[in-house]
Amino acid sequence: MSDFMITDFTDKDYNELINLWNITGINTPGRGDNLEIIKQTLAIGGKMFMMFSDNQLIGSSWLTTDGRRLYLHHFCIHPDFQGRGLSKPLLQESLNYTKKLNQQIKLEVHQNNIVAKNLYINYGFKYLGDYEVYIIRNFKKVN
Repeated sequence: MSDFMITDFTDKDYNELINLWNITGINTPGRGDNLEIIKQTLAIGGKMFMMFSDNQLIGSSWLTTDGRRLYLHHFCIHPDFQGRGLSKPLLQESLNYTKKLNQQIKLEVHQNNIVAKNLYINYGFKYLGDYEVYIIRNFKKVN
């Protein structure tokens, strides 16, 4: 495992963060994740952990909250650093924050992402069953 440092998100990390999300494929246009949204979620109890190696951003873990449960979003490791066990300390930092708040934690993972699913299962996440996820990304005016 290479040397790394986990820090809290700051505004100056934003451009590098977007680049990381683009490289890992988790920054899809419909999501609407921007600096303003990140700051809003942090202001109401969310947290964003950033993982650096030699001053290069190599991982992120974004936790948002609804007041009773945290949601893990945008958890990723740069492809050049995958397979080195770096997801483990980043996930552990996220779980430590969750324990500190004494809240549940929930996430969504793509059904074909076996590596991520195994990581989450190994850290105690349980499959909720046959739930399907639905979302409204943009409200359209109803006549």
